Amino acid sequence: MRLRTLLGDHPGTAALKNGSIRSDLVEFDFAQYSPTNRGFKPMVREGAFDVSEMAIVTYLMAKSFEKPMVLLPDIVLARFQHGHALYNAKKGKLAPRDLNGKRVGIRSFTTTTGAWLRGILANDYGVDLDSIDWVTFEDAHVAEFVDTTRRAAAGKQIVQMLIDGELDAVLGEKSDHPDLKPLFADVAAEENAWFGKHKVVPINHMVVVSRTLSDRHPDVVREVHRLLAESAAASFAAPRFSPDEMRRSLELIIDYSAQQQLIPRAFAVDELFDDVTRAP
Repeated sequence: MRLRTLLGDHPGTAALKNGSIRSDLVEFDFAQYSPTNRGFKPMVREGAFDVSEMAIVTYLMAKSFEKPMVLLPDIVLARFQHGHALYNAKKGKLAPRDLNGKRVGIRSFTTTTGAWLRGILANDYGVDLDSIDWVTFEDAHVAEFVDTTRRAAAGKQIVQMLIDGELDAVLGEKSDHPDLKPLFADVAAEENAWFGKHKVVPINHMVVVSRTLSDRHPDVVREVHRLLAESAAASFAAPRFSPDEMRRSLELIIDYSAQQQLIPRAFAVDELFDDVTRAP
């Protein structure tokens, strides 16, 4: 069976994408999107793929609107988030606890990195997320989500707005501009302390399959999982999560997403899978 597939170029997907891992049961027609997240919207809105990489917060939001997708227990991107927040040091010192009432830019309010960072700011630093003037540049992948943030003027660029003093901080970005500094002053120390407290590595992207594929061809879905797992095992740089580690990470991003009203309720982790995808 040939499967329309969206997978980015990650260490854990390399062996699958370069053909060194093959299957007698399935073949993959890889769609080309750069960056990969540009393919998430057509997957959510149009069911464009049979197999798709997917930002976990986008999947949670899609599930809340009953989009016909099912999660696989395959993680393709996970990272600590603290290094993806910047402020303009030329405008004065700014620390996480100083963000109340400030202007904060983010590509889209619904990005997974943004949800992780807002959860960290609110729960570990006491930031009042409702006090912040959120400035966004793109709409959500899930069309039904009502975005109440302030949209930047057409043509504006998020990092340039920070440099120009039109924003006080940005989330989800990195830059080597000399005026821009990490919002978390010692990123490595902050990440280590946060991991020590939560015992969680934040998951960014996993893999989903269409509900139709899972319902009609469970053997194919199991084969897709096997291939993804084998491809990940072929790379030392691929994310390594035990089932308990994956569950803890999913539980926390579910809680953060519910707190931020990205989803109407906190799902149980088992709800994210179906009888086919839960078993592995």
